[in-house]
Amino acid sequence: MKTSLPVIPIRPFSIRASDRTLDDLRRRLTETRFPDTLSEGWEDGASLPEMRELLAFWRDGFSWRREEEELNRLPQFLADVDGETVHFAHVRGRGPAPMPLVVTHGWPGSFVEMRKLIPLLADPGAHGGDPADAFDVVVPSLPGFGFSGRPAAPGMNTFRIADLWSRLMEGLGYARFGAQGGDFGASVSTGLALDHSARLTGIHLNYVPGSYAPDLSSGPPLTGEEEAFLAERARWIEEEGGYAHEQRTYPQTLAYALNDSPAGLAAWIVEKFRSWGDCAGDWRTRFTAEELLTNVTIYWLTETIGSSMRLYRETSRRPLRFAEGRRVRTPTGIARFAKEAPFPPRSWVERGYDVVRWTEFARGGHFAAMEEPELLARDIRAYFREMN
Repeated sequence: MKTSLPVIPIRPFSIRASDRTLDDLRRRLTETRFPDTLSEGWEDGASLPEMRELLAFWRDGFSWRREEEELNRLPQFLADVDGETVHFAHVRGRGPAPMPLVVTHGWPGSFVEMRKLIPLLADPGAHGGDPADAFDVVVPSLPGFGFSGRPAAPGMNTFRIADLWSRLMEGLGYARFGAQGGDFGASVSTGLALDHSARLTGIHLNYVPGSYAPDLSSGPPLTGEEEAFLAERARWIEEEGGYAHEQRTYPQTLAYALNDSPAGLAAWIVEKFRSWGDCAGDWRTRFTAEELLTNVTIYWLTETIGSSMRLYRETSRRPLRFAEGRRVRTPTGIARFAKEAPFPPRSWVERGYDVVRWTEFARGGHFAAMEEPELLARDIRAYFREMN
């Protein structure tokens, strides 16, 4: 659906790293000072033998130019939205009436998470689906991530990003649209539903925002399942949440190390793909080295690890905690992948969302668009088909 809404300045964009920057990256990888270790596994963090192997491949086997050429096959643009530079991919659907859909990534990902998902949504007829389910797919890079601009002042939280996405979609000529996301993308999609509901056909989430807390002043008492979830979430935060605590308290301190050391940057990011993916402790069963290094290299080239981590601090200042009577009234679809944890029970989500579709998958983890793009695409298509 398109209208003659006001436009925003938009210009085509292609990725092109300088030879000097790539030579500097190779030099830094060559001169890496590796730490000692008391364990060759992952018990204490990123495995030393595996990181040695991955960094050697990054230096000698990985071709950024090849990945860059492949990424540039996606139509990409830069938009000036309310004083912010927003990078996005925009792929027109192939079908009788493609529905506009904005898909938002999270941390430590980037827009490249959606590479496998985009064609399944934009051209379902070419992938065993119905062309009637086609979408015009818009995949922005979060502010402070990748090729989007880095915020120059505090306040760039997920609600502010939702405002930017609403304005971006308006500028692209879409009066109404759907929103989809995981990780921070789920928070942004929720913000769209709360503050721009009149423009949304629905939201589809493959994650429930970590800061989400429903209004408990009314409604039934907590169920045993909900109490078990809250206990599990507390355990997960204690055992796995150190990264988030650092990033929402002192992201600047951590940024000095990760912005200066490609080895440190890769270890910080790859650890999360291994921990959060459905890979039984071996990331190579789910992700290729090229996939992970393309994502890491984008952080390196754009020097956005510090600004990306800051989103944790901004979110902690404006979390998704619903005041009395506050809830998402936009129809919501939830896709629960088996290894996404901690994941709340449906009753907990329904305290704050109008859940109309709930799908559980026996496999897949946090990075669903990379791990199980076909399953995710089918569920997105099925959900929004019901919203038409």
